[in-house]
Amino acid sequence: MLTRLSVLNLAIVEKAEIAFGPGLNIITGETGAGKSVIMGALELVLGARADASAVRDGAKDARIEAEFELGGEKTVASRIARMLEAAGLPECEDGRLVVRRTIAVAGGGRVYVNDAASTVQTLRELGRVLVDVHGPNDHHSLMEEAFQRGVLDAYGRVGLAAYASAWNALAELHAERDGLTGDAHDLAEEMERLRYAVDELEAAQLAEEDDTELPARHAAAAHAADLLEGANAVAEALSGDADGAASSALISAGARLAEMSRHFPAAVEWRGEVEELTLRVQELSRTIADAVSRLDADPDALRALDDRLSLVQRLKRKYGCHAVGELLALRDARAARLADLEGREARLAELDREIAAASQAVQEAGAKLSAARAKAADRLSRAIVAELRGLGFLNAGFSVKLVQRPPDASGCDEVDFLFAPNPGEQARPLREIASTGEIARVMLAVKTVVAAHDAVPVLVFDEIDANIGGEVGRAVGERLRSVASHRQTIAITHLPQSAVYGDRHFAVSKAVSGGRTRTSIRELQGDERVAEIARMLGGSSLTSVVVQHARELLSIDS
Repeated sequence: MLTRLSVLNLAIVEKAEIAFGPGLNIITGETGAGKSVIMGALELVLGARADASAVRDGAKDARIEAEFELGGEKTVASRIARMLEAAGLPECEDGRLVVRRTIAVAGGGRVYVNDAASTVQTLRELGRVLVDVHGPNDHHSLMEEAFQRGVLDAYGRVGLAAYASAWNALAELHAERDGLTGDAHDLAEEMERLRYAVDELEAAQLAEEDDTELPARHAAAAHAADLLEGANAVAEALSGDADGAASSALISAGARLAEMSRHFPAAVEWRGEVEELTLRVQELSRTIADAVSRLDADPDALRALDDRLSLVQRLKRKYGCHAVGELLALRDARAARLADLEGREARLAELDREIAAASQAVQEAGAKLSAARAKAADRLSRAIVAELRGLGFLNAGFSVKLVQRPPDASGCDEVDFLFAPNPGEQARPLREIASTGEIARVMLAVKTVVAAHDAVPVLVFDEIDANIGGEVGRAVGERLRSVASHRQTIAITHLPQSAVYGDRHFAVSKAVSGGRTRTSIRELQGDERVAEIARMLGGSSLTSVVVQHARELLSIDS
């Protein structure tokens, strides 16, 4: 669950920190007090697009930090752990995930996950696993076929893997076939380009050694004369015939030590060390002479190496490669493509057979997917109707309609939510008949039903009860609490009938101090909560009747 949200210098919020708890967390406050800023802060720390204009006037940057407790959600915790590992981020300590985001007034900002630098994209990916935010504008998503299909699949736990595999296999075959068909002139030109490239790369007789040994051989050949001269000088100094040669000096020293050993026993050991040094010097001299003897100072050999090195570098530049291995891979890929085009008639016939088989596999997988959706659709319809009863639609009808259509990546079904808010009316697509208030309640019914089947641990509702009131507001509060029994739920509301169902109640307020507007948020207890419910009921007129009504609402909830 979300345990803490800290906000610093964001819009009219100078500093705020909220400690959320399990169950239903209610946030209330007068219009313009800053509730939307609190929700905006949460969305920002979950990867929403940032705007430098949101930084509070006079501040250099805005900072938002959220802390999540993952201990009670093993499935979510394991998914988050895999995501952190894949992104190279620190693991969660004691099951706690901390995400932080800064937004600079000069533009840009920084993202941190468990105190390690990260990216906004990573925040979005983590956010999709952790939190489902439903705002006032999200009602429109309920009208979209893709959203409705997603709800059905989530509720029915419909497995998409088998169909997706079959569809992807078919798509790959179609892509290959498309690549082998087209204008004959264009294909002929492509084959000519491929053939030229393959012939050029094969003629070069490239090898991996051209990246390693060739440069070294070229450098040695380019300086062969100097190397030979230097090596001869070194060999002469080590074991030449001159008196100053190292081996001559060591031999002379060994002889003197042999004489000394007759009267000084320690000289025997020294003589052995000198003889060993003599052998090592002579061996080194032979090694140098042998290595240098293989150097070729022939100008023709150097020119050949020059030409070879130039060829390799030219091919790298021409084909945009950095290594010979890449050139070899490119040669093989173009040769394979050329072979496909040269034998395209046979390959096209083979592809047609494979596509027919793959299409059959898609149809079979699609039929199973459709059957699973049909089964889930019946159960989802009944569950949503039951929820709608408690939200004031005592005789409303709701059903999930499946219409077969040509297969695509999502299956062979078009999903449509049908709704009849009043008895005697024919159920029609939700997008055609529902009012804003009706849509809000239907969305809450959907969220309530799906919450028990959804893995996202935190649900956020921003004014889900807009455009409704009275007893329907109480029903909304009851449903919010029902959702919160499965998932931590955070809800912004203007309805006192809904607010009284919160396990925790936070009030957002603003005040002017020193010529600046400042927003604060605090958790309400006891009489403070009564006063806030009374304010929501009667505005500024906190009469004894209004206060008593607030107490009654809170006592009914308890």
